[in-house]
Amino acid sequence: MVTVVVPTLAAGAALLDCVYALDRQTQRGVEIVIVDNSGNGLVRQSAAARLATRIIEFDSNRGFGAAVNAAFLDSRAPYLATINDDAVARPDWLERLVAAIDSEPGVGMCASQIRLAGRELLDSAGMLISGDGTSKQRGQLQPPARYARREEVLFPSACAALYRREMLEDVGLFDEDFFLYCEDTDLGLRARWAGWKCLYVPDAVVEHSYSQTAGRASRLKAYYVERNRLFVLLKNYPTQMLWKAPFFSAARYGWHLLAMLGNEGLAAQFRAAGHHPLETAFLVARAHFALLFHLRALLRKRRQVLGNARISRQEFRALLRAHWITPREVAAL
Repeated sequence: MVTVVVPTLAAGAALLDCVYALDRQTQRGVEIVIVDNSGNGLVRQSAAARLATRIIEFDSNRGFGAAVNAAFLDSRAPYLATINDDAVARPDWLERLVAAIDSEPGVGMCASQIRLAGRELLDSAGMLISGDGTSKQRGQLQPPARYARREEVLFPSACAALYRREMLEDVGLFDEDFFLYCEDTDLGLRARWAGWKCLYVPDAVVEHSYSQTAGRASRLKAYYVERNRLFVLLKNYPTQMLWKAPFFSAARYGWHLLAMLGNEGLAAQFRAAGHHPLETAFLVARAHFALLFHLRALLRKRRQVLGNARISRQEFRALLRAHWITPREVAAL
């Protein structure tokens, strides 16, 4: 019924907690596929291996999207669930998601209520989008009680999500060029262009130990998030929104600077981690050069996305504005 994919790089103690919780799901017909990105066979050396239905091993780290895609292509289940190896699901997590996605055929994906481990605060209740392609977690750092209603959201965080096979076969899998971060944003927007909906399921709860692999304010994360939001922008935004994107970016950079000076937000955490503020400018420049390198491929993918659209440009713009986050709000998180 459901193939659950757990990509992992470190295959540490957190992976065992994750898979142990998956092994105790109340949903029937669940298979657990662990994808080992370590390149060293670390999963087979761990206790988590005995709980897996299958293990897929890569000879090097091929990224999150490639890991999920490999598991999907090796599966026949009508639903594909993704979960980070540092997340622990409640026993009824999958049962709640499957019931929600079965509620209507137009729902192609479901978002979980993802909580910050050890804290009574949210990590994600679905996702929001900004004018420059930046995506952020809806409800982050807010009490779960404020997001207790099942409702339509833009798309899920792939940290803990459920996807319909029919939708993935329709719009395509995760874009492996993203490698890390924002691949769920890209997939979600492609699905929305194709007319698929996303439901937020508040009683499908997962506890997440945030950014244990790459670090919440690391150089690696900063680069890929900045580069990949440019990929999202060029692939998925209507032409009428593209020319405005640099103004949104400039505003966000300004708010990040103010937040850093006020010792707030991710920019301040990046500095507190020992990174010089000029490193941020270097990473932004590097991300834009990478965009130029991938420009031809991105334009080809853009033509495919817009060519397969089942909603109008106006409907897509209205959809984004209904799930909007401002540059100031982005910088504050």
